[in-house]
Amino acid sequence: MTSVLLSLSALLASSALAVPTAGATPPAGRPAAVPSGWEAVDGAELARIAGETNTRRAPSAARDGVSATAAEPELTAMQSARNGKFVATEVNYAVPNTGVLRARSADIGGAWEGFAFEWNETTQTYALRSLANDRYAAVEKNFTGSAQNVLRARSTGVGGWEQFIVYYNEGLDRWALQSTLNGLFVTMENSYTGSLQYVLRARSAEITGSWEEFFLYNIGA
Repeated sequence: MTSVLLSLSALLASSALAVPTAGATPPAGRPAAVPSGWEAVDGAELARIAGETNTRRAPSAARDGVSATAAEPELTAMQSARNGKFVATEVNYAVPNTGVLRARSADIGGAWEGFAFEWNETTQTYALRSLANDRYAAVEKNFTGSAQNVLRARSTGVGGWEQFIVYYNEGLDRWALQSTLNGLFVTMENSYTGSLQYVLRARSAEITGSWEEFFLYNIGA
């Protein structure tokens, strides 16, 4: 059985996404940028998927504190489908990049790679709280240049900057995140160099492939 959100077992299963035909009318309720096969997941659906799918222990350096079950499906590690690395919170980076999210870890070493996906019934969105610094990931819309729209765990509360729609593709067993601040999908910047290599940015107008796709693993106790 393939992996599930917060306990997804498939590592780097390669698949191609079909982009909707130009001019085609998207199904009712689906944003034009979301290809067929991707569905928005709410809190109840997340729990249902976690409950119906077999789980597997996520890879970890020490193998400690990583669950083989979906007992706490909101505690997750995110792995980029593009480079196979786990997303970490760079708590030691200096301002203005303190807390940026980068897919740079070979394994789940601890809180740096941990996130809580918190569902808000009122807004129908998720907030991503880093377990490394207990801050929410915000989209830095006001940054400029190559750092514009980077994800940074720096907020103590949740507002428009910290809200995301989570999509799941059952066929691919992959996940995608869309910022409600700018309507763009989170991308892993595989081609960047230096301290922002593999940084996450909400900058893609559509889900085009592995750049915008992630595997999620349960790391609950």
